[in-house]
Amino acid sequence: METQEREWMPGDRDKRKYAKEMERTFATFRDEKPTLLLHACCAPCSSWSLEVLSPHFRKIDIWFYNPNITPAAEYALRLTELKRLVDTVRYPCPVTVLDVPYDPAVFFAMAKGMETLPEGGERCWNCYEQRLRSTAEKAKSGGYDWFTTTLSISPYKNAHWLNAIGVRLGEEVGVPYLISDFKKNGGYARSIVLSEEYGLYRQNWCGCIYSKMASENV
Repeated sequence: METQEREWMPGDRDKRKYAKEMERTFATFRDEKPTLLLHACCAPCSSWSLEVLSPHFRKIDIWFYNPNITPAAEYALRLTELKRLVDTVRYPCPVTVLDVPYDPAVFFAMAKGMETLPEGGERCWNCYEQRLRSTAEKAKSGGYDWFTTTLSISPYKNAHWLNAIGVRLGEEVGVPYLISDFKKNGGYARSIVLSEEYGLYRQNWCGCIYSKMASENV
């Protein structure tokens, strides 16, 4: 990582109120509701995020780009549960899960040499960037007005990193990133309630083999 990016390593306290910034952004959607490309990692994280987002957009497409998830059966299960959630819930706007190629090789190539790093370090930063870059590029090619991710709903994900990366990539491609922190305002707790309500499969690791090993060694 570059020197500037190292300022966003875990432990740095960020004073910004991302959830409030998102609400202020919503308040600017006065004339016509925009479209959103939403990167999603799983159904439980999407449940509350979609509940928050769907009243403010005229269309939300979900980009399930997660080459970090292994094995393939786990990837398929999370994708199936996400599609089931979207098919079950009546949101204020149309929500569609897009078809995304699954290629775990690109994740392992990115993580090469960082396999033994602890969770929450440089490997995770690069994983965030890999997934958000794909989302930003799809948002550009697909003509979306905004893009963002559900990842910040997890208490184990660094919202400062996600927003910093997302904003930078949005500036690169010319599509604004929706600043957010979905864990705030009881969001994480609400996602647990919704997961129980819809009987969603709820995993206990982010998806990559390294986080799975870390969860099993706790």
